Amino acid sequence: MKYRLMDLLACPMCKHFPLKLIVFEEIEIERPEKIRRCELYCGYHQAMIEDLSELNCEDCWGKEIVSGILICEKCGRWYPIEEEIPRMLPDDLRDRNKDLSFLSRWKSRIPERVLSDGKPFNLGNA
Repeated sequence: MKYRLMDLLACPMCKHFPLKLIVFEEIEIERPEKIRRCELYCGYHQAMIEDLSELNCEDCWGKEIVSGILICEKCGRWYPIEEEIPRMLPDDLRDRNKDLSFLSRWKSRIPERVLSDGKPFNLGNA
């Protein structure tokens, strides 16, 4: 997943924007010749564009998120990023076992509130 995608992503359930991003693994990738600036939100700096005095767009465009988690701080839902793909499915289409496995694998890097109270699944109700 590209950091710049955070400028577009909102929670599919409650439509909250922006989502919180926690990166577990990232890789360096080749930067394209043409680099565009995000419009509203910089996922690389995790801040609204209007609040940033300096941008590192070249650095951002040279990275790919391999594993991580997206968290909606409004409704408490979380979405895994696996194999560079954000898995942003509605609750009824999510696989409970896969989600719990993801939480267990990365529990040392995931906030406690997600582990215990995250929606739709968490380790507290496993």
